Amino acid sequence: MKEKIKILIADDHPLMLQGLEMVLAAEENICLCDKAKDGQEAFNKLIENKYDLAILDVEMPILSGLEIVRKCSGKNIETNFIFLTMYKEEDMFNEAMDIGAKGYVLKENAVTDIVNCITEVQNDKYYISPLIADYLENRLNRKKNTFSPSINDLTKTERKILKLISQDKTSRMIAEELFVSVKTVENHRNNISKKLSLQGSHSLVKYAIQNK
Repeated sequence: MKEKIKILIADDHPLMLQGLEMVLAAEENICLCDKAKDGQEAFNKLIENKYDLAILDVEMPILSGLEIVRKCSGKNIETNFIFLTMYKEEDMFNEAMDIGAKGYVLKENAVTDIVNCITEVQNDKYYISPLIADYLENRLNRKKNTFSPSINDLTKTERKILKLISQDKTSRMIAEELFVSVKTVENHRNNISKKLSLQGSHSLVKYAIQNK
């Protein structure tokens, strides 16, 4: 028999707790193990017990859902977090995702969305309420636009040459050491500069020294 998904729900609104409890009680593969009415109670339960998922109201007395997740960081708590909120602010969504949320569900759609969210998150996927799905798209687009090139974008040979540059070796010295022509080394230097968005030989030397 497949083991049930162990869940903690924390929300200071009794009607929301009751509604979610009724929805989850109808699911054979879900076990609502614990409930909490404020952030401190939820945090204590997360420290004391093991859950697959914790469904946290973003705003609660004593500790908010966001504060709970931050406090859990580094405490070896292997629980995935889903946030519940009545707010549609994109900044709050991004903050939740930045600290490791796997699900983000609007309360107005919680009864219909929560089971799908639990299923997706348990399968190591993300779930965002459809009404704010464009927030995730905006987030991904920003990440693409702020892509920062790194040494990992270089080939093995280019990384070797970059290391030799960091040792203050000229193109001729590098060519002799690698048994290639000076022109080949210069081509590699140009390619490295392009991949790392560097302008001029001095900036390449500086980068090489800083990233030995």
